[in-house]
Amino acid sequence: MVEVCANGVESCIAAQEGGADRVELCAGIPEGGTTPSYGEIKVARRVLTTTRLHVIIRPRGGDFLYTDLEVERMAADIDVCRELGVDGVVFGCLNADGTIDMEKNRYLMECSKGMSVTCHRAFDRAANPEQALEDVIDLGFDRILTSGQQPKAIQGVELLAKLNRLAAGRIILMAGSGVTEQNIRELHEATGLHEFHFSGREPQPSGMQYINPNLYMGRPGVNEAALDYTTAKRVAATISQLID
Repeated sequence: MVEVCANGVESCIAAQEGGADRVELCAGIPEGGTTPSYGEIKVARRVLTTTRLHVIIRPRGGDFLYTDLEVERMAADIDVCRELGVDGVVFGCLNADGTIDMEKNRYLMECSKGMSVTCHRAFDRAANPEQALEDVIDLGFDRILTSGQQPKAIQGVELLAKLNRLAAGRIILMAGSGVTEQNIRELHEATGLHEFHFSGREPQPSGMQYINPNLYMGRPGVNEAALDYTTAKRVAATISQLID
């Protein structure tokens, strides 16, 4: 099962053309992914005819310690996803001590009834991954997106394999972060996992003929003359590495 982290409708289309089973639609990729706009979700739902659509529910970048007001917004975004026919949502809440916030997650799980639910990489910020695994299972999540608590999944293979053994089929573990066509096969063989999450993005040149060199819309130094989108070629190439 292959899930593409899609940063917009264009990336959703490429993921579908490349053979992805599912996309996770995100805005704010430099922040680790934030909730996309209503319009982005609506159009993505229209163009995705064979690939399932999941949407990240994350009101901001930074940590996963959410206020009641933030959780209220997250619940409202989940309602929008249901109205638009989204297949699944992706979220995760932590307590200040790095434990899974059972109360807030349970409330959002209740809001998500009828949809598939993934616990995202808030899991990788948990203080005790073994206990976090049991808590997420108890909450009823369908899967966990994790890099094995390392910057890249290939660096977390030992923990990923251990968590997979401990899960014993009670929940799906999906490896994500730095997954490419060069390492997806190795990740599968080293961990025993069967779900993988990657972006397959490549820079695409901007159509602008003039760009003011003295002005940045975001962080200075970022190349704003190029846009990163998923390509069908990279998605297909990555999937092909799992096929004997």
